[in-house]
Amino acid sequence: MNMQSKEITSAAATEQEMAHAIRALAMDAVQKANSGHPGMPMGMADVATVLFNRFVNIDPQHPQWPDRDRFVLSAGHGSMLQYALHHLLGYDDMPVEELRRFRQLGSRTAGHPEFGHAKGIETTTGPLGQGIATAVGMALGERMMVARFGDALVDHFTYVIAGDGCLQEGLSHEAIDLAGHLKLSRLIVLWDDNRISIDGPTSLSTSTDQPARFQAAGWDVETIDGHDMNQIAEAIEKARQSEKPTLIACRTLIGKGAPNLEGSEKTHGAPLGDEEIAAVRDNINWPHAPFALPQHVTDAWRAIARRGDSKRDAWQERLVFNPLRVAFNEAIAGDVDAGLESALREFRKAHVEKATKVATRKASEMALEVINSTCSLTIGGSADLTHSNLTITKDLAPVGQHGFEGRYVHYGIREHGMAAAMNGLALHGGFIPYGGTFLCFADYARGAMRLSALMGQRVIYVMTHDSIGLGEDGPTHQPIEHLAMLRATPNLNVLRPADIIETAEAWEIALSSKNRPSVLVLSRQGLPMLRDTHTDENRSKRGAYVLHETHGKRDITLLATGSEVEIAKAVADELLAEHHVRAAVVSMPCWELFEEQDDAYRKEVLGDAPRIGIEAAARLGWDRWLGDGGVFVGMTSFGASAPAAELYDHFGINADRVASLALDLTR
Repeated sequence: MNMQSKEITSAAATEQEMAHAIRALAMDAVQKANSGHPGMPMGMADVATVLFNRFVNIDPQHPQWPDRDRFVLSAGHGSMLQYALHHLLGYDDMPVEELRRFRQLGSRTAGHPEFGHAKGIETTTGPLGQGIATAVGMALGERMMVARFGDALVDHFTYVIAGDGCLQEGLSHEAIDLAGHLKLSRLIVLWDDNRISIDGPTSLSTSTDQPARFQAAGWDVETIDGHDMNQIAEAIEKARQSEKPTLIACRTLIGKGAPNLEGSEKTHGAPLGDEEIAAVRDNINWPHAPFALPQHVTDAWRAIARRGDSKRDAWQERLVFNPLRVAFNEAIAGDVDAGLESALREFRKAHVEKATKVATRKASEMALEVINSTCSLTIGGSADLTHSNLTITKDLAPVGQHGFEGRYVHYGIREHGMAAAMNGLALHGGFIPYGGTFLCFADYARGAMRLSALMGQRVIYVMTHDSIGLGEDGPTHQPIEHLAMLRATPNLNVLRPADIIETAEAWEIALSSKNRPSVLVLSRQGLPMLRDTHTDENRSKRGAYVLHETHGKRDITLLATGSEVEIAKAVADELLAEHHVRAAVVSMPCWELFEEQDDAYRKEVLGDAPRIGIEAAARLGWDRWLGDGGVFVGMTSFGASAPAAELYDHFGINADRVASLALDLTR
């Protein structure tokens, strides 16, 4: 392999001048906004310059080029480093005006890098640790795509700049452990080892030997002076040859170049001030006005973009003549196989006819057999609960350090790391990731789940053991508040199916939602099939629908989700047979989709009669559907350890109580 580090861009500007351009733009933008973090961009300017000038292959004219190198700024508070790079490289959506509008409403230069706000931002960062953990998924995606399409089409690296805070977050342990175990050799993390946090020196709160920690997790480690251009280049080149992921510990000075403040926490999260900025200009010999760049420096940075354009052109020629071109393009497009909808429709029809009674986690496994045999894009996994979540099917071989051809990832007991890695897989392109754990452990995965929604990524969370119905494992494992928490999250579909039919419909919804993650909330206990007849329509797509309508005017409407729809149906039958009370049953598998329906449909479904909501979870959120005088039957406390049937009776979530309340409301 030729050493790409020898490809130093031929231009009059030195790399030191190129780095000073980053420092100047960063401090000027933070000063104008009177808000932001100048210290990290100034401290890591030398590392970033060498990385991009000698190694990174990107094409700002085609920022979605599939074989581009991925750059993740895990220390997202230093966002002006990324925005300065994009301006210098010539991204057409990052003119100097955007730098002047740093952190202002409507600008592309948000306080932390946000996926989709500006071209070339590979992932949203800012919550520390998320970037490095998401990058693990990207690096995994690269290895898996190579296994499918070869290195003629897939041959790129994932580079991460991470700070002390990223490595202190517990998520980083999950991420580096997984990456080391899988030997993700195309992952290179450049650690900004400035030993400064907001409160002061990192020694206030940590004594961890970070290089030793990474080595223990199976990484190669290099320790360098982060302001020595040659050391930086040599370490990166060595990392590129490694068969393991690599940490490069870059000893740096935060706020490098600020003669009175460098090395101090005072440069971390506040403008330097006019006097110190003037001193910086003198100190680094940068006599240019704020936001102004000398042409020879701009030319040097734009040469990097031209190199990337040339690399992309060569790749494009290889793609044209590659026998896997069509399959590769289809994978990158991410469209679900056209035959999947009809396959799932036939699946639903067959199980209506059989009246199949299974737990919805089992129904999910059965639907996945159809999905995974029809759609090659799905990548399954679980946080060490494979045979509880039922997320694996017979077609899925494991992904491991000895081969990446498989389609199932054993994430280990790393819920947060799993969720972040799935974000990375989705962002990389070529895959639709889904991963399982217990619903209660959404707490552990929450940070990355929120970013799935914020970034609009098609990540599917299979969360089983969804209520007190899991029984004897008790309140530590019984989710109560979790549905409310997930439903409160914008741009997240929470799907709690009532039977095997709704479960298949939920999977169809999740797979077709390209710009929204989904959570499938599934039962441990068996549930009967509730549909009277098969319909080709996916009724769950409207979020809620009338499962059982009355003959004549409704006396009461019973609203329920998941396992409690069975209770509502039994109550409706009992009320009519024994009390001549006409009760409609509404199944509400996805509130978010129901909210998107027009007023007329929602009114038709909810009706005018008094309403009772039934869900073995907290009440929060239900009142919008219950209306004035509505009644809720659910949980008002944590659960308990006992068989499921006993728990439902103990907490009053049963047909007798619902029927009694219904009679009270209709008298």
